[in-house]
Amino acid sequence: MTATPSVTLKSAPQLHHIENWVFDLDNTLYPPAANLFAQIDVRMGEFIQKYLQVDAAEARHIQKSYFRDYGTTLNGLMSNHDMHPDIYLDYVHDIDHSVLLPDLALGQGLEGLEGRKIIFTNGSVSHAEKVLLALGIAHHFDELYDIAASDFNPKPHRETYEKFVGFTNIDPRASAMFEDMVVNLEVPHAMGMSTILVQGEGEHPDKGWVTPATGDEDFIHYVTEDLAGFLKAVGEP
Repeated sequence: MTATPSVTLKSAPQLHHIENWVFDLDNTLYPPAANLFAQIDVRMGEFIQKYLQVDAAEARHIQKSYFRDYGTTLNGLMSNHDMHPDIYLDYVHDIDHSVLLPDLALGQGLEGLEGRKIIFTNGSVSHAEKVLLALGIAHHFDELYDIAASDFNPKPHRETYEKFVGFTNIDPRASAMFEDMVVNLEVPHAMGMSTILVQGEGEHPDKGWVTPATGDEDFIHYVTEDLAGFLKAVGEP
């Protein structure tokens, strides 16, 4: 018997028209329970303390308020403190990626998808490459589109998605977007993409700082707690 993925907003995934599979990276391709982004979260706070010469409490407030107001902490630091992004990205992504293990089920799910597979992340290419290698799925992806390609203008800004579509030359109506953050799916839906919210096990470091899903969002087509199972169901005849 085929396992049924967790899909809460529709009865079954109807995505056979999709030619382009667009995936966010952190807390989407792996669950928050891996605590990888928790490492990044800590490194962000440390960087702000050192760069702005503030204590831990003030650094935490700056980190999360910039995330909320600018889409990423990086964008807030660049906008308010004229910071060069490379020093920040190098520091916050200097983490232990070995906590991620190869995900055979996810690899099988990706293998069954016909069409292009693209990473679209607010992180860096270097970080994305390390995550994909650790998960054993790097060979499934055709392109990596990172925050530098977006001129450091992060999701969910509409111009960032428009630039992504122009750069990759995808047809939004034949594309699906997988994300762990509700706010990052509204624009893709408006552009014609199919949208999938991925909710994995574990505590998200930004819980309380982002809008949670209520189940009533008309811009989210599917919600899954099992990305590998969802992809398997999509790829089956």
